[in-house]
Amino acid sequence: MEYGAHLPIIDFDGRSWSLQRLRAYAATAERLGFKYLCVNDHLVFTRPWLDCLTALAAVLDSSGSMRLVTSVALPVVRGPVALAKSLAALDVLSGGRLIVGLGPGSSARDYAAAGVPFEERWRRFDETVRIMRSLLVRDEPEFRGKYYSTEGVTLQPYPLQEPGPPLWIGSWGSEAGLRRAARFGDGWLASAYNTTPEGFAAAWNRIRQLLAAAGKDPDHFPNGLSTMYCYITEERGAAEHLVREVLSPALNRAEPELSARLLIGSPELCAGKVAAYRRGGLHRVFIWPVVDEERQLEVFIRRVAPLLG
Repeated sequence: MEYGAHLPIIDFDGRSWSLQRLRAYAATAERLGFKYLCVNDHLVFTRPWLDCLTALAAVLDSSGSMRLVTSVALPVVRGPVALAKSLAALDVLSGGRLIVGLGPGSSARDYAAAGVPFEERWRRFDETVRIMRSLLVRDEPEFRGKYYSTEGVTLQPYPLQEPGPPLWIGSWGSEAGLRRAARFGDGWLASAYNTTPEGFAAAWNRIRQLLAAAGKDPDHFPNGLSTMYCYITEERGAAEHLVREVLSPALNRAEPELSARLLIGSPELCAGKVAAYRRGGLHRVFIWPVVDEERQLEVFIRRVAPLLG
């Protein structure tokens, strides 16, 4: 089991952001042994949300050897060519550490802000994934679809990784989403507050079936569980307050659902939740401290990870 840390790009506690704060967080994650540094993407959200690509670029020199993950970026909302250009630059400047996670997004507000019809998101997303591969991976053919085309478009510089950075596809577990991940992806990203250990295990088994049927090796197809918001504490009242007053309104999910799915509570309780996912085939989990973020990273590594062996 490997561990990643989400950059604190949502304003959950009213603190202002600073370059120093982000860099200190990245350096702490690296020092503690996290293998991945992750960002998620929204244009519009219920809380202030720092632009994910700008935030990731800001910590390149503080993130050591950690892999940098967009978990996920929104190519339909951002525009696939502009997004590919930014991601190629991040891969070059990071020394080839980028993993490109892509998803259609679930927020109609993002699509309205971008001027893209929400009902077209799935058809457009299928094209944008192929566009991203065409632009980011060397020797891929040009793509021409209904909505987008790379005909005559060459982005330089290319990403540093050869033939290109891996593309992981985000899916909450629908049959259509899992088929997309198996067909278009080099890996799969699930979302912690949108699934359960049982749901994850069933989805992972299905992806493995789809990969095998397509002649791909399921044992060389990575997965990850992102947006695992965490507040590890022995104080039950504080945990309940955070879910009720902060996470539930921000994520638009019911309190019992979030309390059951996320790393909220004692180290032993949190370790049990991660262990349940590991039994279902999880390779890596990306935690997202809600408050007191650097200390929460420490608590996870010192008190939760050892219980997982």
